[in-house]
Amino acid sequence: MTAVKTESAPKPETGQPLLDVRNLHVTYGSGASSVPAVRGVDLRVEAGQKLGIAGESGCGKSTLALALLRLLPASATLSGEILLDGEDILTMKWGRLRAVRWAGASIVFQGAMHSLNAVHRIGDQIAEPILLHGRATPAAAHRRAGELLEQVGLPAARADAYPHELSGGQRQRVMIAMALACDPRLIIADEPTTALDVMIQAQILRLIEQLVSDQDLGLIMISHDLAVLSDTCDRLSVMYAGRVVEEGPAKQVYENARHPYGSALSAAFPRIGDLSSRHAPRGLPGDPPDPSALPSGCTFHPRCPAALDSCATEDQELRPAGPSRRAACVLVEPEATVTPGPHGGTEEARSTS
Repeated sequence: MTAVKTESAPKPETGQPLLDVRNLHVTYGSGASSVPAVRGVDLRVEAGQKLGIAGESGCGKSTLALALLRLLPASATLSGEILLDGEDILTMKWGRLRAVRWAGASIVFQGAMHSLNAVHRIGDQIAEPILLHGRATPAAAHRRAGELLEQVGLPAARADAYPHELSGGQRQRVMIAMALACDPRLIIADEPTTALDVMIQAQILRLIEQLVSDQDLGLIMISHDLAVLSDTCDRLSVMYAGRVVEEGPAKQVYENARHPYGSALSAAFPRIGDLSSRHAPRGLPGDPPDPSALPSGCTFHPRCPAALDSCATEDQELRPAGPSRRAACVLVEPEATVTPGPHGGTEEARSTS
């Protein structure tokens, strides 16, 4: 295999975030058939920080993840800014983009069996990005593959195995090893524990946490499970219909959401020791709206148990909802807390301090 020469990454400026996403829009198709999948998303990730992105299927999470490295199909149109170490990914030339993928930022896809090549040994697949980026000779790249496998808890000898010879948890560890192959500063994990049993899921999550901490990486973890994200991440952004509708410290968003949608996501998971939530878990009827036919006003109002008449006509932007918190809801004020009401709606409690 011939190594491809890629451009070297510039040194980041002091004080700027590792990743700064500004007003990102992603639209599929064009003209009358255009479908907005991501609508004006802003995100910031510092080195060593873990950001969780939550939401139901169809809320734009995976589209957002793929957009961060320009991995979307040609039918997608992107606008806004995706600044990685101050450099806009959306304006990069292809040669520069090839250098950034794997080396600047890498992605762990959901469904490792579908992401790994069934007819190549896993050691060769881990070594491939190292060789493509011209970082080592073939022999050194394969030695590095064995070291990466040991780093994620697998024997180096497993480098000679094919994907079908590994369990689901082992294949997911291989995907993480591949993501670390070129020493990226940012890892994007899109549902990294999908279809794994709870014991293996816990091991994979702890492994990711440890790697991020030890190597001072930035992490974006995407999931529909607020409980997992609150236990793993520092901050949490909740997406609905292509937008972020709530953001703040992960545990605070999970335990005391300020947006009715965040409250519903949190309430859908029974809490250990809480008999009322175990016997009567709450959730929301219906599904997120079709991106091609979004409702007017606040897109959440057709499912919102606390919607006002104005919500059907007035859209809501993120507003302050407490220290380091924002939420896009007309009921939210800086010191307000939206909590589940006695009849499935919401109640608003304001601080008197």
